[in-house]
Amino acid sequence: MRSIGALVFDGFETLDLFGPLEFFCWLPNEFTISTVGENAGHVTCRSGQRIAVDCLLGERNDFDLILVPGGPGTPVEPANEAISDWIRVAAEKATIVMSVCTGSALLASTGVLDGRKATTNKMEFNWAVPFGPKVDWIGKARWVEDGKFFTSSGVSAGMDMSLAVISRLIGLESARHVATCAEYSWTEDASSDPFAVQHGVS
Repeated sequence: MRSIGALVFDGFETLDLFGPLEFFCWLPNEFTISTVGENAGHVTCRSGQRIAVDCLLGERNDFDLILVPGGPGTPVEPANEAISDWIRVAAEKATIVMSVCTGSALLASTGVLDGRKATTNKMEFNWAVPFGPKVDWIGKARWVEDGKFFTSSGVSAGMDMSLAVISRLIGLESARHVATCAEYSWTEDASSDPFAVQHGVS
């Protein structure tokens, strides 16, 4: 059983979080999921729903996998030191670190992606890149895998990335089975990125 710590903060993009988690939920004997936040109670996602915080940053940082969503509330301007510190410690301990959309800008701002390949939302690519001057940013990629780090392009791309993580940890057939159960057409080719072309990112 592997534990997943999903970071939540006010203004996170709903599908960034729940898209990937939906697929991990299809394997309840393999994964447990907890939301992790700065304050007790709830956070409000971009679409207005209030999401419960299962545990606080200071209570746990030893998850097997961590998931960092993006969205308009991504805490990089200004930086949230409590969240950044948690990411640094949790990323070091985790066997898999995932980000979706502008969540990679948050990862990059903490330094954990230095020297790594990564990608992000193509609409926000030029905004995100300066947060990681030592990151090898890949423009045309649905998601990027570099060691234990998986970073995806915008929003729905996180679902493809999470299936890639399942494939790596459990096996390709399990990932395909989950996609089939969810009636989801998985883009298995990480380099397939029509949105990079659409937004002029190379």
